[in-house]
Amino acid sequence: MMTYHMTINGVERDLPICKVNDQLSIGAFVIFGDVELTVAAAEGLLKIAPEYDYLITAEAKGIPLIHEMARQSGQNKYFLARKAPKLYMTGVFETTVRSITTAKEQHLYLDTADAELMKGKRVLVVDDVISTGESLSAIEKLVEEAGGIVCGRMAILAEGEAADREDILYLEKLPLFHPDGTVIE
Repeated sequence: MMTYHMTINGVERDLPICKVNDQLSIGAFVIFGDVELTVAAAEGLLKIAPEYDYLITAEAKGIPLIHEMARQSGQNKYFLARKAPKLYMTGVFETTVRSITTAKEQHLYLDTADAELMKGKRVLVVDDVISTGESLSAIEKLVEEAGGIVCGRMAILAEGEAADREDILYLEKLPLFHPDGTVIE
């Protein structure tokens, strides 16, 4: 298997290169189960984060990251844009998203009780990897519909054109790859 070597806030990892289609491959970045990487990434992001009241991410890969960011910063609350409404939700806001790593359209949901808490508050949108920005836009739409103020966008890695965006803070750039594993310039 082809890999791409990265150092993220002092932690080295080899990312498997995975085929998306006949013209594109991506470096698979997964922090699930990687405590050392999650702690280091959260620490790095908190150093560059703008002032905020709450953090939000989409289910599921961003969950360990914002949990660790909240723990390190002493916060006791963060929000999740869920992939499905849950029975305990008091009501929901909904939006749709199409991600580069997901085969079909997805829906994201925000609990109205969480929306009440974020109304008028600065909300920092966090993700593990930002590529096309579609997930980011969907989360922003939920925050704005809830009356929250998006105060920043950040990720551990910015992939492809996302790395050129001035409105995204990130720790490292993740290139896109040709199917043979070479970096797309």
